[in-house]
Amino acid sequence: MINVQNKNSSYFVEWIPNNVKSSVCDIPPRGLSMASTFIGNSASIQEMFRRVSEQFTAMFGRKALLHWYTGEGMDEMEFTEAESNMNDLVSEYQQYQDATADEEGEYEEEEEGMEHM
Repeated sequence: MINVQNKNSSYFVEWIPNNVKSSVCDIPPRGLSMASTFIGNSASIQEMFRRVSEQFTAMFGRKALLHWYTGEGMDEMEFTEAESNMNDLVSEYQQYQDATADEEGEYEEEEEGMEHM
C-alpha cells in the first residue's frame, strides 16, 4: 500500500496525512480465502459531483421532467437552490484540494471565528 501511495503521491494532498488505510481479516467470508478493507480520504469525489451538476444543469435548463416534480408539489426554486448547493460543495472541495498543509491551519482559524459570530 505504501508503494502505491509513493508511486501516485501527486494524486494525494499533503495536508491529509495517513489518507489511506487498509486491513486484512484473518477470518474471511465463506468461500473466500481472505477479506480486506480499504478506506481512502480524498477530495476526488468533487469530479463526480461536478459531472452530476453539469448533467442536472443541462436538463434543468431545458425544464426536462420538471413538470413531474412541480405536479407533485415541488417548487422550481427548490431545484435552483439544490443546484447552488451542489456548486458550493464542489467549490469547497476544490478549495481544500488546492490548500497546502500550512494553509489548512488558516482555514480552521477562519471556521472557528465564524462559529463565534
